[in-house]
Amino acid sequence: MFARTVALATAIATLAAFDGAVAQTANQPPDTMAARVEACTPCHGNQGEGTNDVYFPRLAGKPAGYLYNQLLAFKNGRRKYPPMNYLLEFLPDPYLQQMADYFADQHPPLPPVATSDASKEVLQHGQSLVSRGDPQRQIPACGSCHGPALTGMEPGIPGLLGLRPNYISAQLGAWRYGTRTAKAPDCMQQVAARLTEEDVTAVAAWLASRPAPVNIAPAPKGTYVLPFACGSEPD
Repeated sequence: MFARTVALATAIATLAAFDGAVAQTANQPPDTMAARVEACTPCHGNQGEGTNDVYFPRLAGKPAGYLYNQLLAFKNGRRKYPPMNYLLEFLPDPYLQQMADYFADQHPPLPPVATSDASKEVLQHGQSLVSRGDPQRQIPACGSCHGPALTGMEPGIPGLLGLRPNYISAQLGAWRYGTRTAKAPDCMQQVAARLTEEDVTAVAAWLASRPAPVNIAPAPKGTYVLPFACGSEPD
């Protein structure tokens, strides 16, 4: 906890130095975005690849539009996590876009897949929901929005690979209970509200068990058509 507090204090000081470049001396770090977002690395990894903390997600390679939307959500309090809310509260939107662009341009490999302790039945249920959904409950397949390879689509749909099951479960739970929201129509809230606890566990376990595809980059905009309107995804 002390280490996180120090990291966040450092982050605030580093990210707040957005207001123009200063003359560099031998004792000053380079005034680059890479140097500034080093404040993010204790929680999100040196290149945004994630860390051993299961509740801090991978940022690297996600669509810049998605990352920017999330930074805005933390800044405006739509997403509630006090350290992030405080860290971003006074940063201007163009600077948040620069941060999003930086992490979107990072492409470290996905982490090795950890062995799952979920049963075969749970994994099969998760695979079914991810690949086919449940039409009777009006649950679309995860792949219908996040792509056949689950790598997302530009500019605003994130990939689902390289995340740990506890993080996926926590985010689906946040959507289900309304503690995480997005611009209306909030498609993720609509989908997550139809999931049971068993569904969430199964989806999280199966997604976390997936190996990296050959190409982990998000699909280009317009590669496929979403099954319904989603407010966070521009036309």
